[in-house]
Amino acid sequence: MNKKFAESLGADYPILSDPEKKVAEAYGVVHPGREVAERWTFYIGKDGKILHVDRQVKAQSAAEDVVSKLKELNP
Repeated sequence: MNKKFAESLGADYPILSDPEKKVAEAYGVVHPGREVAERWTFYIGKDGKILHVDRQVKAQSAAEDVVSKLKELNP
């Protein structure tokens, strides 16, 4: 299902489905008493290492913020 969705968007990256919240828990974005994940952006390098975590995501400027951070991380 996610593969077809990604293809429909023309995405060149995988899309994760995490209904049991195991990945969210591993990344520390789900906490006891909080049913939904924190809105954090993780920038992950090609080697799989986390380069940066934005814990202050603003929905209004998220796209621009991601572009700016990617330029900063990959000059």
